[in-house]
Amino acid sequence: MKKHLFTTGLAICIAATPLFAQPKREFRAAWIATVANIDWPTRPGLSTEQQQQEMINLLDAYKALNMNAIVFQIRPTADAFYQSELEPWSHFLTGKQGLAPEPFYDPLAFVVEEAHKRCIDVHVWLNPYRTLNSDKIEILNPDHLFFKKPHLFVKYGNQYYFNPALDETRQFVNKVVADIVTRYDIDAIHFDDYFYPYKVKNEEFPDSAAFAENPRGFSPDQKDDWRRNNVNLVIAELQNTIKSIKPWVEFGISPFGVWRNAKDDPRGSATTAGTTNYDQLYADILKWLEEGSIDYVVPQLYWEIGKKVADYAVLIDWWNNYNYGKNLYIGLYASNLGNKKAAPAWCEGNELVRQLELNKNYKNVQGAVYFSGKALLENKLGLNDSLKESFYKYPALVPVNSNIKGEAAAQPQKLKLTKTKTAAELRWNKIEAEGGKTIMYYVVYAFEGKGIGSIEDAKNIVAITADNRLDITDFMKDKKGKYTFTVTAVNKYKHESVASKPLTKRF
Repeated sequence: MKKHLFTTGLAICIAATPLFAQPKREFRAAWIATVANIDWPTRPGLSTEQQQQEMINLLDAYKALNMNAIVFQIRPTADAFYQSELEPWSHFLTGKQGLAPEPFYDPLAFVVEEAHKRCIDVHVWLNPYRTLNSDKIEILNPDHLFFKKPHLFVKYGNQYYFNPALDETRQFVNKVVADIVTRYDIDAIHFDDYFYPYKVKNEEFPDSAAFAENPRGFSPDQKDDWRRNNVNLVIAELQNTIKSIKPWVEFGISPFGVWRNAKDDPRGSATTAGTTNYDQLYADILKWLEEGSIDYVVPQLYWEIGKKVADYAVLIDWWNNYNYGKNLYIGLYASNLGNKKAAPAWCEGNELVRQLELNKNYKNVQGAVYFSGKALLENKLGLNDSLKESFYKYPALVPVNSNIKGEAAAQPQKLKLTKTKTAAELRWNKIEAEGGKTIMYYVVYAFEGKGIGSIEDAKNIVAITADNRLDITDFMKDKKGKYTFTVTAVNKYKHESVASKPLTKRF
């Protein structure tokens, strides 16, 4: 994730009144960065208990904000935040690459379980090529692939990378992804903006030998096209790999915020960015969107409204027009709020609030992802207050993915209410299903009076819960008269069932 500019209990969301109409479906997520311990764990070598508690604190905080997803970095530098036979444990986790947590636990399995308890989707974030974010080879475990197959790696600047040109690189990345999708109950695979690395001044990426050996029909003056083709191949292969194992698992990319400048391409944006996806990172994100190689896109729009070289307002309009019908979420730079070294807009008002307000004007924008996860919770310039009081006042379902077909969820049955003088609990039959039909969570709606109103209106959502019961004592406090309840189910395809038979009770 590029940070600079051009360089235990189940939490329940109880509804209240927002300042404006909220969508019922909206992606609300945070990137949880593990590289260099940006977000989690706060430092290497914490005990298992400390690591788990830190993660629970993050998840509880996100749930309290009515967020519904995390993007969790599990492979920052060709290492693993999960038990893997392909790559070693990350030194960002335990302080030594290859050393497992003690007492042993699997962080990814833990995160998936705890997040899903809270009805939070888990998008696992991998970097395809970065191997070492320094030149300190001594950090690497002796069993690392770097030593077993050194021909797969190149040094560029002071970092090491898999060579994207090699068939063996693509095969290995596919193997890693297939292993994760097979063994873990994740909701998506997520890549960020690091494909070919950001340019190092006066240094050519060392792939001339690979080009000479396997140009694949590209001429010497088409080397940039060849590099883009290298990335295109792995993206298309990964989509096929993921869908062949679990068709409901999404594949998303969060690219650098500028595809191309208009001066270089008629489809480009009215920007003058010094770095672009297409020309410097060799990532043709529009091709992937147009061909359906990815399911969603999260452009990192980390600039303020009005920035001369890359205006947020210009770019969100551009991405709204060039998403090719795929789900579009916007990457927002929470870490920059209050940064006195940045443009005045980041200190003289809440720039992200302005951006969120602007986002509402674009029909193809279906949510936002915040970098970084820890920074989001610092309530810089009152951002969290704005989210809780306005933008995320009500719970929301994650959007259905337009790129993925799937079956409808089964209808909940036998809704009933148990009521005493001091407590009230709704219950319904648990739905047993497998594969993409598996129920992820249930949505409970309430309406004043007799009869059901619109379940498409978010203000009617009482809670989203992973359990087939819900304590509504707090919700019903001070309420008098008749209320009607209904429940729906949402499966792994994110499809919502028809509503259960209504239940009307007097309080």
